[in-house]
Amino acid sequence: MSAPVMRLYADTSVFGGILDDEFAEHSRRLLDQVVGGRFLLVTSVVVQDEALNAPRPVRRVLRTLLEQAEVVDLSDEAAALRDAYLAAGIVGERRETDALHVALATVAGCDALVSWNFRHIVHINKARRYNEVNAQRGYPSITICSPPEVVRYEDQEEEV
Repeated sequence: MSAPVMRLYADTSVFGGILDDEFAEHSRRLLDQVVGGRFLLVTSVVVQDEALNAPRPVRRVLRTLLEQAEVVDLSDEAAALRDAYLAAGIVGERRETDALHVALATVAGCDALVSWNFRHIVHINKARRYNEVNAQRGYPSITICSPPEVVRYEDQEEEV
């Protein structure tokens, strides 16, 4: 019996990563594995809004992937969780969208959130604090990582 497909919330930086020399290979590999069915892509209306001003190739990739993605809407539940993250001082008000991505992924029941935002999201201390708030509010922990941490590489053995 095969394991269920992992639900990954990808924030805007993953899509933008396709145009960044440092991140392009891993972003493309992750998105290719989404297309191949290895992961279920979860994204949000927030990502769609942020991508409106992105370069055309980023908008094109996002538009293509939206056909098979689960797109979550902003909800009162996610907004309340974002506000709890802000109240806990995990990030400041100016970074409320970063907290909102974590909240949306958590409320949607994602297995992991993938991002290239190492300052406000993919940071061991931030992830621990996001998950502390999640626990206080009755939500499960969410894994927060960068694309290379979840993609499968050809030279890896199959996980059991």
